[in-house]
Amino acid sequence: MARIEKVEIFMVDLKPKVRRTDAIQSFESQETPIVRITDADGATGTGYSYTIGTGGPSVIALLERTLVPLLIGRDADRIQDIWHAMLFRTHATAVGAITSLAMAAVDTALWDLRCRRAALPLWKMAGGARASVPLYTTEGGWLHIETTALVEDALAAREAGFRGSKVKIGKPHLAEDRARLLAMREALGADYEIMTDANQAFTLAEARRRAKVLEEAGVAWFEEPLPADDVAAHRQLAAGTFVPVAVGESLYSLSQFKDYLQAGACSVVQADVARVGGITPWLKIAHLAEAHNVAICPHFLMELHVSLVCAVENAPWLEYIPQLDLIAPEGMRIENGQAFPSDAPGLGIAWDWDEILARGVMTPIALAA
Repeated sequence: MARIEKVEIFMVDLKPKVRRTDAIQSFESQETPIVRITDADGATGTGYSYTIGTGGPSVIALLERTLVPLLIGRDADRIQDIWHAMLFRTHATAVGAITSLAMAAVDTALWDLRCRRAALPLWKMAGGARASVPLYTTEGGWLHIETTALVEDALAAREAGFRGSKVKIGKPHLAEDRARLLAMREALGADYEIMTDANQAFTLAEARRRAKVLEEAGVAWFEEPLPADDVAAHRQLAAGTFVPVAVGESLYSLSQFKDYLQAGACSVVQADVARVGGITPWLKIAHLAEAHNVAICPHFLMELHVSLVCAVENAPWLEYIPQLDLIAPEGMRIENGQAFPSDAPGLGIAWDWDEILARGVMTPIALAA
């Protein structure tokens, strides 16, 4: 039995190297809670989650005071049992972002530990569907970027082998979004994918209006067009446009994805492993989407998601937004626009612990048997 002997909690704050803006917010920092679990044999597993600038101390407090004390002495191989124990221990605050982010840091650490003990990489342990995945980039598509620079970045991405680029939409007037998208389409041709993301900025009426322009530009999907909790409006939008509707980065449970899929309210799900509570629920969401013949194209966290999208059959894309290079400088292997998961045992992230400790924004916490 891989009995849990010690759990350590860290947090670093990673500043984005480029300015990131969308229709509702600016991404100014990335608080990154990190959990390291050690078992009775001395084996370790490391997991993490993130915020985009607020809430990190709340995640840490929930870990320290509520979730981590549940772990000491438990069998680390019983990941499903531990996940449910954490869920019901936090029943009054679940389902929600803070709880999911805290649970994800633990759950990803447990999966890392399991894979390391089995001497297998995550992408094989979780399914082993394929050895690489195509990339699309979001880094050059932020809302503040001028049209000329937007086009230049997409052309450079295509030259580097990327198969698509995401563009943030939600300019004050429809004509501005239209001009940006049509300039990209004219420059890139018909065979390069353009993904669009509204970050929940529109009403149903405005989303319908903008969808006409997205059809004209031949985009790959219309991401988060409406507030994420309005399943009925997404269903109405999806029924009235040829553009695939994508949702998921602002959903926090398997059941929420079930509601969307049963309603026919989306064509792409974008479950974020941190926001749904870890690898354990992420895999369930991916398989649920597969049962509905729907693709899963996860949000953010490329260093971790690269292994998960290669584990399942229905994940055609990985989003390129570098996140961890300041504390895991070895990075993700990319060749000609394809991302390759690491074959090293575990999550495939080579942490630089000296850098983590140097960049820490709190005194590390350790709980032991």
